[in-house]
Amino acid sequence: MKTRFTEMFGVEHPIVQGGMQWVGRAELIAAVANAGALGCLTALTQPTPEDLSKEIQRVKDMTDKPFAVNFTILPTLKPIPYDEYMDAIVQSGVKIVETAGNNPKVHMPKLKEKGIKVIHKCTSVRHALSAQKIGVDAISIDGFECAGHPGEDDTPGLILIPRAADQLDIPIVASGGFADGRGLAAALALGADGINMGTRFMATREAPVHPNIKEKMVNASELDTTLIFRTLRNTSRMFTNSVSEKVVSMEAEGKKIDEIGPIASGQRGKLVYEEGDSEAGVWSAGMCIGLIDDVPTVKELVDRIVGEAEDLISQRLKSIVA
Repeated sequence: MKTRFTEMFGVEHPIVQGGMQWVGRAELIAAVANAGALGCLTALTQPTPEDLSKEIQRVKDMTDKPFAVNFTILPTLKPIPYDEYMDAIVQSGVKIVETAGNNPKVHMPKLKEKGIKVIHKCTSVRHALSAQKIGVDAISIDGFECAGHPGEDDTPGLILIPRAADQLDIPIVASGGFADGRGLAAALALGADGINMGTRFMATREAPVHPNIKEKMVNASELDTTLIFRTLRNTSRMFTNSVSEKVVSMEAEGKKIDEIGPIASGQRGKLVYEEGDSEAGVWSAGMCIGLIDDVPTVKELVDRIVGEAEDLISQRLKSIVA
């Protein structure tokens, strides 16, 4: 497949493995790159900027294909040295950065000076237009179905993707709800130039996720996610467990972030992936979890998705036209 996205970013397939806290590590990113898609190493998974530099080098040792680094700026209880993390990215020689969260305008001069292409992830057309205006190279547009932060507009991909395609001039990556070739074909039909998948890549052999959690994902349905932090205007979609339900109940009681934060801490979520206890903390999962029924290698997954999409486009859809 050849789209504006594959041409601009030098990848074989129009598929992106988006940044995922605790999951976007070197082994997964290299596997995605070697399969012909674009992997995103998650910067803030690394405890320090120095650790990030080492992790980037680990990816380079495992692949000579293009890959990106995800750089997410969100409200946190503990200050994060964002500028130092960005310096580590720029100095590493990485040529693609996926930004998310707050507007990346302050970092754009440094990125553009080094010839780094920027994909900005956002949840609304108005934010996408703002990002295009400051010079990002592509947009990853996140529908309401996505894991992590779906924004506050609750707009699903079926509406958001064509709306973005109508308004933007730069390549668009459709994100939220994608897990198979049907989704890729649909995204292309809606005007996108590729798809972004997070949850689906969690359930691959190379993902640094405990087998218990991968099995939990395979057995889950699209109804097994919960929206937390709605009352805080920082909505996040998580797997439904006792902890996410506790957070929702605390919000209903009027509790604030100082009380909720320790319950929903990222460190507790990290234990989920490392120890395999699905009740250890909150952990991200998109609604596409209902479409996951196996744990393939990354290459098997990417090849399957592309093959399914090609068959749909060239055969089934073509045969429908009278």
